[in-house]
Amino acid sequence: MEKMMPFIRAMEEGDLEKLGELLEAFLLEGNPDEQYELADLLAQYGFLQQAVHVLEHLHYLFPEENQLKIDQAQLYLEMDKEDAALELLTKVDKSSEAYPQALLTLADYYQMIGLYEVAEQKINEAIGIMPNEPLLLYAKGELLFETGRYLEAARIMEDLIPQQDAIPAVDLSLKLAEIYSAGAAYEEAIPYYAEALEKEVAPDILFHAAYASFQVQHYETAIKHLESLLEIDPDYFSGYMLLAETYAMLEKNEEALKAITDGIARDEFEKEYYLFAGKIALKLGRVKEAESFLREAIVLDPEYMDAIFILSSLFSTEEMDEELIELYETLKEQHFEWSSMYPFIAKSYERLELYDEAYAFYKLAYNEHKEDAAFLENYVYFLLEEGKRDEAMEVVAILQKLQPENSTWLDLVE
Repeated sequence: MEKMMPFIRAMEEGDLEKLGELLEAFLLEGNPDEQYELADLLAQYGFLQQAVHVLEHLHYLFPEENQLKIDQAQLYLEMDKEDAALELLTKVDKSSEAYPQALLTLADYYQMIGLYEVAEQKINEAIGIMPNEPLLLYAKGELLFETGRYLEAARIMEDLIPQQDAIPAVDLSLKLAEIYSAGAAYEEAIPYYAEALEKEVAPDILFHAAYASFQVQHYETAIKHLESLLEIDPDYFSGYMLLAETYAMLEKNEEALKAITDGIARDEFEKEYYLFAGKIALKLGRVKEAESFLREAIVLDPEYMDAIFILSSLFSTEEMDEELIELYETLKEQHFEWSSMYPFIAKSYERLELYDEAYAFYKLAYNEHKEDAAFLENYVYFLLEEGKRDEAMEVVAILQKLQPENSTWLDLVE
């Protein structure tokens, strides 16, 4: 390692001229094993062109060494020189011990460009040569996972668990948890998340373990994971929403509101937090709080339909008619107009005894809400009050089709 220190210093300092001088001298004086070690070091630091230069030198010395071809091809792939990489890989002798590795490298390339069938063929060919090689089996499992064949992928990974030591860079328990979760088999994923957490308590693992628990209604477990997560990383923003949703599922609305307001304190620009806070505040009967949260959501996104609809519904239910009309006018000034607001606005104008305006909005809403029985009922009685009997009959005819069992409409016609 001592011989590598000058190279490390030059790379860390970004001194390409010095690095080039050291490199040329070392290729003349160093032994091949040290030169091979240097190529790996250069690649680790991201000096790919220099690493290729060393491998080309070694390939000149050992033209029959297939491992050098594979190493150089892998670097070419990182450098987006696919043609050069493929040319080298196809030159690896089929009788060579390195041939399965060449096939695996080809499979990685084809998988990367989306030719999954070709990638699988290459992996299967390699497995045919070395049927018990864990790295090859793992590569096939990853390919199956990526292509959505979750059950097949899980079977391979489960078979590999006794050989975990042969794949030290991967936690197979966590991989299985991810595969089962991706296939919506959350119940199967949970014990693997537990195993992974025994080895490492990391924010991502805690979040996904919590999500799996949430999906199978293990809400207390989900809360435990999420509280641990937010203690470790208070800026793991998605944790606040999931925690709030979990409390809400348990009807612990006070805790849900606290969780989401904690999230707002951390990320005040997330409109979904305000929407959820508004919904929970409504459940708790805190109308003014709900209004404030929903208004904040709309400030962040003036076209946020979910928040606009809920706030419009709130205003209509609470008969806050002037506030509703003001909201509509403000959004209109911002070039946003949405027909779902029309029934609410029509009713508000009606309550304010501004009947011409109410009639205009009822007519606008009628075109878009002919399947909404509640709206049509309001419209019928408004038309009757305004003496517009023919129009009322037209709406009643639609209501009779929507609610044939409701005798009210037949009586009204008679």
